[in-house]
Amino acid sequence: MIELSLWSAFLVALLGGGHCVGMCGGLMVAVGMQLPQPRWAYLLIYNLGRITSYILAGALAGWIGASGLLFDVLFPVQKILYLLSNLMLLLLGLYLGNVWHGLLFIEKIGGKFWRKIEPIGRKLFPIRNLPMAYLAGVLWGWLPCGLVYSVLVAALASAKPIHGAAIMLMFGLGTLPALLSVGAASHQLKPFLQNEKLRLICGGMVTMFGVVGLYRLFSLT
Repeated sequence: MIELSLWSAFLVALLGGGHCVGMCGGLMVAVGMQLPQPRWAYLLIYNLGRITSYILAGALAGWIGASGLLFDVLFPVQKILYLLSNLMLLLLGLYLGNVWHGLLFIEKIGGKFWRKIEPIGRKLFPIRNLPMAYLAGVLWGWLPCGLVYSVLVAALASAKPIHGAAIMLMFGLGTLPALLSVGAASHQLKPFLQNEKLRLICGGMVTMFGVVGLYRLFSLT
């Protein structure tokens, strides 16, 4: 089911662009105004740094999931993680469909950790070269985000560092269209991403990933 997890992670990020624009759009605009020329190159490197953090977090989650499988002889760890992953997809679908907003509460979990990292990031501004842009992006990748945390559950359930890293890579790539275009076309992009009909369709598609996963789980037991 790794292929399904990869595409669902990409779809969650791509269709959750409204959340990305709302949460990180202001930050992207503020950063973009301070970047040297060529600005597009700095924005790309900055975002690649962010995706690097996602990949590292995914690999760590996959490693933790693999460690948990050592107890599979006593508890059905793999099935529990798989169940949790697909339930999270259901909740993500409800969030994207603008039906349930509980993911915003999940973001508070990483708030304390972010408050320790954020002062370090300030020291990298103003950004004067590409390595500084990359490092600033790496730090930005740990910004508390309910979407990130939810997809990390899928990385955890993958129970392999390489699979966890791949899932978070796909998620990171899915966020690029919204965040790279927010500086140049944010006013045109945001209404499109927040269209109610589009959100319901997107939420339904993500929810179907969760439903298919749960069906597979219980049909094989």
